[in-house]
Amino acid sequence: MKLKDLEVIVTAPPAPGWGGRYWILVKVTTDNGITGWGECYASSVGPKAMEAVIDDVFERHMAGENPENIELMFRRAYSSGFTQRPDLTVMGAFSGLEIACWDIIGKARGRPVWALLGGRMNDKIRAYTYLYPGPGDDIDSFWTSPELAAKAAGAALERGYTAVKFDPAGPYTLRGGHQPALSDIAQSVAFCRAIRETLGDRADMLFGTHGQFTTSGAIRLGKAIEPYLPLWFEEPVPPDNLQQFAEVSRALSIPVATGERMTTKPEFAAVLQSGGAKILQPALGRVGGIWEARKIAAIAEVFNAEMAPHLYAGPIEWAANLHFATVTPNLLMAETIETPFHDALIKGTIRVDQGFIRLGEAPGLGIDVDEDLARAHPYTGTHLHLEMQEAPCDYKNGNAFLGGAPAQTR
Repeated sequence: MKLKDLEVIVTAPPAPGWGGRYWILVKVTTDNGITGWGECYASSVGPKAMEAVIDDVFERHMAGENPENIELMFRRAYSSGFTQRPDLTVMGAFSGLEIACWDIIGKARGRPVWALLGGRMNDKIRAYTYLYPGPGDDIDSFWTSPELAAKAAGAALERGYTAVKFDPAGPYTLRGGHQPALSDIAQSVAFCRAIRETLGDRADMLFGTHGQFTTSGAIRLGKAIEPYLPLWFEEPVPPDNLQQFAEVSRALSIPVATGERMTTKPEFAAVLQSGGAKILQPALGRVGGIWEARKIAAIAEVFNAEMAPHLYAGPIEWAANLHFATVTPNLLMAETIETPFHDALIKGTIRVDQGFIRLGEAPGLGIDVDEDLARAHPYTGTHLHLEMQEAPCDYKNGNAFLGGAPAQTR
C-alpha cells in the first residue's frame, strides 16, 4: 500500500463562521484505493499558497511511501531544507496529511485510530465549548455583554457541558503584548462574576486570551479574575517568548494553558521545562499530527501536566483530536464546536451527548465526509483564517473582541 493521490479542498463555513474563515481539508488516496481525510490548521500564508505547500510536502516527503511509515515521513518534513526545527507552515501541511495517513491505516485494518494508538483509555471525553451567541442575540453586542455571556453559559449548562470558555479581554494586536486597559480588566471581572453566578459549582470557567498581554499585564489581569476560580488562563502572553509563561504561572493560582500556536515537541518541552504551563492545548492539524501529539502528551506526563486539545477549525481536526483524547491518560478535556455545518460535513458521525463524547468502533477516524458539501462552499475571500488587528489597544474608548469570526466581508 502506497500513498498515491492528493486533493486539497478549502471550504468556508457559512456565516457566522465559527471555526474560522476557511478550513483546509486534504483527501489522500492510496494505490489500492483507500481514501483518508485530514485537516491542516495553518494560516500564516493564504489558502492558495498553503495548497502549494501541502502539495510540495506530499510530493517531496510522502508520495509513494507506505502510510504506516509515519515517523519516517515526519522526520523528512521536520528536517526539510536542512532545518530540523519547528516550522508552523510546513508542519501544518504535514499534520493534515499525517492525520489522513492514520485514517487510511485504520480503514486498511478495519479498526479505529484510537485502537492503533494504545487502545481506549477514556471511555468518555469531557468536552467544552466557547460561549457563542444564541438565537435572537445581537452578535456585535454579545462579545461585550456579561449578561449575554451568562445566558449562553446557562444554555451550555443545560446541554450538559461542564466547562465553558470565553474571551472578553481583547484586542489581539500584531504589536505583541500590551498592558490591558482598566476597562478591559473591569469587563473581564464582570464576565467572570456573571458567568460564575450562573454556573455555580456545576461547571468550570475557562478564561481565554490569545497572547494579548505583556507579562506584567497578564499578571495584573490574572490577579483580578482569580477570585472567580477559572480552571485556566489561556495563552496570557505571546507565544514567541515561551520563558515568560513561567513568570505568569508563578504569580497566579490559576493554571496557565497554552499550545494552539505551537508546533512539535521542542516548543512544548520548553514551556513544560520552564514551569510555564500545566495544561497543553495542541491543535493536531498544526502540531505535527496525531503521533507527534502523543509524544507531547507523554512528555507532559513527566511534568504532571494535562492535555486539552484545541479546536478552531473544522470537524476533521476535531475527529483527530478525539482519537488522541481517547488514548491519552493525562487528558483534561477537548474543545468542541457545534454548528449545523460542522455536523453536516461529517454527516453526524460524531456527536456531543450531555457534554461528553464517546468514539465508536468505526474504522479510521470514524467519520463520513460529505465531499460535495465541502466543495459547494469554496473560500473566495483574500483574508487569512484568523487575523490580528494593527491598531493598538484603545485606552480611551475601550476594546471589543469580535468573537473569532469577523464579518465574512472583511
